[in-house]
This record gives sequence, structure tokens and C-alpha cells, in this order.
Amino acid sequence: MQVLAQLSTILCCPKCEGDLTTTQDMMICRRCSQSFRIMKDIPLLFWPNEWEPNKTDVTDLVKSFYEKTPFPNYDDCDSAGSLMQKAERSGLVKLLGEQIPLGTRILEVGCGTGQLTNFLGILNRTVIGTDICLNSLRLGHDFKMKNSIAGSHFVQMNLFRPVFKPESFDLVYCTGVLHHTGDAFGGFQSIARLVRPNGYIVIGLYHRFGRLLNDLRRWIFTLTGNRGTFLDPTLRASRGLGSAQREAWFADQYKHPHETKHTISEVLVWFERTGFSFVKSVPKTRPFSGFSANERLFSPEPPGGRIERRLVEFGMTFTASKEGGYFIVLGKRRATRNDS
Repeated sequence: MQVLAQLSTILCCPKCEGDLTTTQDMMICRRCSQSFRIMKDIPLLFWPNEWEPNKTDVTDLVKSFYEKTPFPNYDDCDSAGSLMQKAERSGLVKLLGEQIPLGTRILEVGCGTGQLTNFLGILNRTVIGTDICLNSLRLGHDFKMKNSIAGSHFVQMNLFRPVFKPESFDLVYCTGVLHHTGDAFGGFQSIARLVRPNGYIVIGLYHRFGRLLNDLRRWIFTLTGNRGTFLDPTLRASRGLGSAQREAWFADQYKHPHETKHTISEVLVWFERTGFSFVKSVPKTRPFSGFSANERLFSPEPPGGRIERRLVEFGMTFTASKEGGYFIVLGKRRATRNDS
């Protein structure tokens, strides 16, 4: 029950946002009396969307997909040490581990199997990984228990029905998730309110142009019965991966039932509408401005102008292919007059 003791002050009912009380294997809302099970220290706080019939809801479809194919697989990570080594090979994750202050409270939305949640949890931060897929959460929790990672915790949650009180986190991290929902901007609005004033949000999305070569490969794989996987640059460069991890990558990239594409310029509009300031993006918004191995992630820089951003974004047609046509934007929530 360790997770519940640490999270009791920020958890709320996903149905009505009321306070929760905890028994040995159940959480009960004090306002609406809705009850939720606790399974192996994982609160099952998923609550379905209650949208109008004319609004597309793909939550159940995506949930079913990831229950069958958890992503990413722990194939090559059997210890905390190997997880740390994997993080060292990932530029952005390495920088996050080095630069997020100790004691920070972090929420990872759509954590999958929780590799980032567990990695940051090793490093003396409180990190909560949430996902709709219980199968994925179990894998993350089992790894946590096996390696005695005190800082990481897992909760089942629908990002459109958050189970945390507003402004509960110093940093909210959500990559590879919003483009698999029926309303990417609505999902962003939902999780953005969980960031405290002067806190940060990191989101990663498929890019409108960066995804074009992926779409071409998807079409080829469909026509050929999934032959020619050497066409995928990640699989071609990572032949040492285990079969389960290769299958998880291939399914996530080419067999997913729903995805949308976006641009950095679009996310800048999202930030403006929700009270966030642009801090940094990967790739950067100015042509020929590379991302340094020693980049100061939380040092703000002005976004490139409209023409500069357009050049960078068109260029992603070719440069982003290896990462699945992906981009990341980091923003800081502006403090109100009363917060500063």
C-alpha cells in the first residue's frame, strides 16, 4: 500500500473528482461512492469517456491493441543497471535523468511498460506512470519490485479522466500517446491542467511530414504480408534486439489501429491557448540548429519564425524517418499574478 500512502493527497475520483478513501484492496470516492479495485499495488482508476455520440472515441480500440502488444518490451532490460545503460544511449532520456532536479514529482501519461517511469524513479524522484493498459502496467510494476525501485509507482488511468488533482506535478511527460487518441488537443488540455505554475510539460507526437516515409513502408508491408522489415531503419540498425522487442516496435509503428499527425507550429498554438510558454523542441525550430549532447533542456530559447519552422518541418520528411517521424516539444506553464 506504499503507493497509496504517498499519493493520497493528490489522487481524486475520475468520475466526479471527489476525494478517495482507501481500504485494503479498494478505493472508494467519498463524494459519489464509486469504488475502484487495487491490484498488486496498482489502483485501477480507469473511467471511460462520456463523449457525445458524434465524437470519435478510440480508447477501447487502442486499449485492446496494447493489451495484446505491450510497448516497449523489456526484452533487453532485466535489471536496473541495464535500464540505466539503455537510457545512456537515448540522448533525451539521458538529459532528463541528469537535469530534472532531485525530489521532483513527475507524471508520465501513457507510460506503457514504464521504462522511463522506472528509470527516473531510480534517481530519487517521485514518478507516477499511468496507462490504460493493465498488462503494460503489470510489466512495469514487476520490474520495479524485482529491482526495488522506491521512486516509481503505477496507476491505471484514462488521460481524459485524470485521477489527480489540478497542479499536482512539477513535470508531466507524455510522448507517443496523444496521437493515438480521438482528440489530441483535448487530451493535451486534460493533462496540461495537472502541471503546477512554473512547472513543465513534455509532449511527443507523430509529425505530419516526418511520418510520410513510415506511411509508405506501412503500405509496402500491407501489400507484401509484412515482408521486407529491413526497410525499417530502426530494425535494420538494431539487429541485436530480442524478437519480442522487435515485434513490439513493428506492431506499434505499422499495425496500430489509430494515429493522427501534427506539427510543431500546431503545438505552439496549443501552448498559447493553455497558458504555456515554448522552451525547446526536438528537432529545434531553426534550420541547422542541432541538438547538443550537453543541451540544457530547461533553458528557454525563442521558437524560430514561421518560415524557419516550415523549413525544419518539411525537412523532417527525411530526417525524422529513423525515429518513426516523431517530434518533441517542451513547455513551461506560465505563472498567474497570484502564483508569482
